[in-house]
Amino acid sequence: MLQIKDIMTTDVFFLKQSDSLKTARSMMTLARIRHIPIVSDSVIFSGLVTHRDILGATISKFAEVDKTVQDEIDAGIPVSEIMRHDVLTVASTTLVREAAKMLLENKYGCLPVVDQGKLKGIVTEADFLKLTIKLLEQVGKIEM
Repeated sequence: MLQIKDIMTTDVFFLKQSDSLKTARSMMTLARIRHIPIVSDSVIFSGLVTHRDILGATISKFAEVDKTVQDEIDAGIPVSEIMRHDVLTVASTTLVREAAKMLLENKYGCLPVVDQGKLKGIVTEADFLKLTIKLLEQVGKIEM
């Protein structure tokens, strides 16, 4: 049976609790990601910041705030102020089927992979789509 360690992303972008909202926004934009795990200095998982969390912490565009002003405000807000603490996580040995059920039932876009409290990776909807494509290609080869 496939385990999460077989499909997870291990080269994970992460931030520390003291990093700013501005840093999180920049990281998401540059890396084209929607989820950033938050860790302590010793890489102990402590929470998650999502694209929606950042949007919720942003001043509305209708307020016509200058980008420079928005950046200054964001630079003063630590991600610990907006991160989610009540995050479902999985172990690297969790079965892929179980993790898929967790994503679907909870309508999550990712699950941080945590072993003994330490962040080891992340599994996202994209990882499941890659697995699906791989399996469909294998089935296609068998049918030929």
